[in-house]
Amino acid sequence: MTAVHLSRALVLESPVEVSDGMGGFTLTWEPLGTLWASVLPGTGRDAAGEEVVLSTVPYRITVRGAPQGAPSRPKVGQRFRDNMRVFSILAVTERNDSGQYLVCFVEEEILA
Repeated sequence: MTAVHLSRALVLESPVEVSDGMGGFTLTWEPLGTLWASVLPGTGRDAAGEEVVLSTVPYRITVRGAPQGAPSRPKVGQRFRDNMRVFSILAVTERNDSGQYLVCFVEEEILA
């Protein structure tokens, strides 16, 4: 297995529903902390949206392992932020049996 180089600082964010004052809710994102990561790109594709073309690019983001239930352990529904870039987490698994690293399968969405 190849060595992991955690060379990028990504902010792990979790969705939070906030009252909009009119009986509804607005989705906002709360930062949980910064994780050092390795980011490897996959192959991109285009999908037609209602009024825009949405390009999606899959990535594999590797971070240090964390126990189940720890706030530093990424989970589906959360996202990573790298300045203006956002990576939605689709799946998370251990990289190997030791659990030293976690691999997050993510998708970056770009409005074109």
